Amino acid sequence: MPDSIFSQNYFEIFSMDISTNPDLSVLNESNRELQRLVHPDKFASSGDAEKRQAMQKTSLINQAFNTLKDPALRLQYMLSLKGIDMNAETDTTMDAAFLMDQMELREKISEVRTHSDPLDELDAIAKNLKKTSANLIVEFDKYFQTDVLDKSREVVRKLQFINKAQREVAELTEQLEDELL
Repeated sequence: MPDSIFSQNYFEIFSMDISTNPDLSVLNESNRELQRLVHPDKFASSGDAEKRQAMQKTSLINQAFNTLKDPALRLQYMLSLKGIDMNAETDTTMDAAFLMDQMELREKISEVRTHSDPLDELDAIAKNLKKTSANLIVEFDKYFQTDVLDKSREVVRKLQFINKAQREVAELTEQLEDELL
């Protein structure tokens, strides 16, 4: 694998077009192939410089893969390609209606154990969050394609809230399932 990997963006590393919804099966397959090519074990009998470079390439491929497979990280990365650094943002203003919805969602999640079938309730919440996430990705794509980057950034911030809620729902579902065993 050529050293040019270090000058490529994450999509280029996997020979993919920049996209809000890359084909994850292609991403997985490309990742397996790249890992096979640069795996440090392949360079066990090589010199220290080659071993170090294999480790650096493996690390970069892992970082790129983990970023592109996660929707919020992928969109955040896409913004970084246009010069928008989400981590440097100090703007804490956000759509008040969205924040109210998030507060209501958190309350719903915290009270799920009071329902007659909490797992069914969590499943319904998870489905709604998945739909919301998909809608936000479509909204991001619309803004991103037309270079409305402030709106794109706002959508990523919303998606980060949704992803956090999805993790909470998954963890609570796992806890409840464990308790039922």
